[in-house]
Amino acid sequence: MNLEQLIKAALAEDIGSGDITSRLLIPENQKGVAHIIANGTGILAGIKICGQVFKAVDRRIQYEPFYRDSSRFRRGAILARVAGPARSILTAERTALNFLCRLSGIATLTAKFVSRIKGSRAIILDTRKTTPGWRELEKYAVRCGGGRNHRMGLYDMVLIKDNHLTLVGSVTEALNRAKGAKVPVMIEVKTIDQLREALAAGAKRIMLDNMTVPQLRRAVQINAGQAKLEASGGVSLKNVQQIARSGVDFISVGELTHSAPAADISLEFSTEM
Repeated sequence: MNLEQLIKAALAEDIGSGDITSRLLIPENQKGVAHIIANGTGILAGIKICGQVFKAVDRRIQYEPFYRDSSRFRRGAILARVAGPARSILTAERTALNFLCRLSGIATLTAKFVSRIKGSRAIILDTRKTTPGWRELEKYAVRCGGGRNHRMGLYDMVLIKDNHLTLVGSVTEALNRAKGAKVPVMIEVKTIDQLREALAAGAKRIMLDNMTVPQLRRAVQINAGQAKLEASGGVSLKNVQQIARSGVDFISVGELTHSAPAADISLEFSTEM
């Protein structure tokens, strides 16, 4: 589903047979001016998408953003101006804000993780734990917050996980079967013994799943630069700094997309005409 289709589906879900309240209360020819206002601090993502939603409802709506994606905003900041048919602005309001608040929330949380590990070699990555249909948008928001994207889907990386290993039988056999893949190959290990086996089999990127910080340090020592190491599982703002200090190359954080709180942003009409 591309962005245009996603916006269309979101609007159809909300509007249904029509915006009854606005249709009853607001004359069709009434004009209005509204501002999109930040009610807290954060990192912006989706400001242009927000405008696309308004335009999808009514091409006559004028939309002027004052901030760019990836920029930091503070409480009280006017992020954009919306002007035109008041009824149409009201109809589009919730859906437009849903996109903006959700994506800015992800960017804001990502920026917090990135800030916590500043000075380390580690890079913050997202995961595939995304809202169905929103993956490209949510991964874009991660980039706005200073993080980087892990694989986009099942098609752009071989990632051998625990269930694959259960069915295949061993780390070595799984890596042998993945030889010749035309995309990067990564394997998940849960123990130091599995790490040693993966290194012996020539693994170049290894995910260290749910290891403690002492285990991560040990893994880094054993690896000695042979492969890129990624810490994954149980990562939070409370422990991410310690994880980064272990010396891993990447830290993948599911929370970025599955648990980021929405940014507090609202739309308010003004007396400006």
